[in-house]
Amino acid sequence: MYTFSSKLKTFSLVLMLLGLVGIGIGFMSAPKTIEEVETILSESHAHGHHDHAVAHADHADAKHSDAEHKEHLEHVLHQLQNKPWAAFYVACIFFLLLSVGVMAFYAIQYAAQAGWSPILFRVMEGITAYMLPGSIIFFIVLVLSAMHMNHLFVWMDADVVANDTLIQGKSGYLNVTFFLIRAAIFLGLWNFFRAKMRKNSIAQDSTTDLSFYKKNFKLAATFLVIFIITESIMSWDWIMSVDPHWYSTLFGWYVFASFFVSGITAIALITIYLKSKGYLENVNTSHIHDLAKFMFGISIFWTYLWFSQFMLIWYSNIPEEVTYYVTRIEQYNLPFFGMLAMNFIFPLLILINTDFKRLSWIIVMAGIVILFGHYIDFFNMIMPATVGDQWFIGMPEIGSILFFLGLFIFVVFTALTKAPLEPKNNPYMEESKHFHY
Repeated sequence: MYTFSSKLKTFSLVLMLLGLVGIGIGFMSAPKTIEEVETILSESHAHGHHDHAVAHADHADAKHSDAEHKEHLEHVLHQLQNKPWAAFYVACIFFLLLSVGVMAFYAIQYAAQAGWSPILFRVMEGITAYMLPGSIIFFIVLVLSAMHMNHLFVWMDADVVANDTLIQGKSGYLNVTFFLIRAAIFLGLWNFFRAKMRKNSIAQDSTTDLSFYKKNFKLAATFLVIFIITESIMSWDWIMSVDPHWYSTLFGWYVFASFFVSGITAIALITIYLKSKGYLENVNTSHIHDLAKFMFGISIFWTYLWFSQFMLIWYSNIPEEVTYYVTRIEQYNLPFFGMLAMNFIFPLLILINTDFKRLSWIIVMAGIVILFGHYIDFFNMIMPATVGDQWFIGMPEIGSILFFLGLFIFVVFTALTKAPLEPKNNPYMEESKHFHY
């Protein structure tokens, strides 16, 4: 049985505490009035920070009416007030979907009757334990958005919808009630399948009868069918709808590739950590090699989807589509191209070497870069629509990452203590123990 070390537990609690402090500072420092926004913009101007917001403000002073200037200031106010909310939302959805990605990988192993991976099932089950607390926090954020506590989803604002015929045309789908119902169904289904499969997995430990394994096989196949549908709709609802004028037909696949490779990377990092502490003695370099192959392969798949989406929109040059990338290239240049380097170039150069896939320190280094790169990917998907050009990595962003990382570590490693790290009576366990590539 795994024992959650006091050092790691303390570390996770400290991360959560520091994260809460950072999140609190972010919310408290957000401007409350238009006058505060004017002060912030004038100070930026005085210090020579000629960003887009300042340029717009100057332009408004010179050419626009007072009403238009006030409207612009209100817009900047909403962006600055959105910043701590958006930072919290990005970290919240990233860690939630990372655990969902592990659930998908876990189900794929069962459905495919893979022989190499059963030795890693308890690690996967530990990571998917985060789905429940992550889902609860995330759904609360969605409810608070629906209550107009923030402006993350502009289509929830009746005044915006009243003056936007395009959003009005989508109101049959993009309405608060239907949105929250969909979210509750998706989160409920994912957690239901996770709970049932975890229960059957533990029950299989105490019997040689394969009925529980067969139940998990059927559950896994059913989950994957449901997951394919719910994941696509989820990506439209929770991420793409922050940009309600823009759409991409392969966005669901793109989002999936991002959190799927993040989940596989988390499996690899936690497996290596447990192995270093003397657990998982039957995990060998071939298991690590296979996880690294998935990290490499899905990174290339993500890049293929990124390029397909970017190239077609750039090549067609349709105004309502290309603005999505114009905004990100002009205002998010560093995170936009930095993300591409971390998610494609770095994994390509490091993990293409077969020998490197068997070296734990290489996997850890590559894994940390991949996880941070895909956090930036979610940052790029959410922030431009919610905070515009008012972005920077500050206290709310760092605090949110620390809080959810601490919560993730606490929940996952607590779950690992609840059952033996090596499943018993799985029909493919012996094959998994002696797996060599």
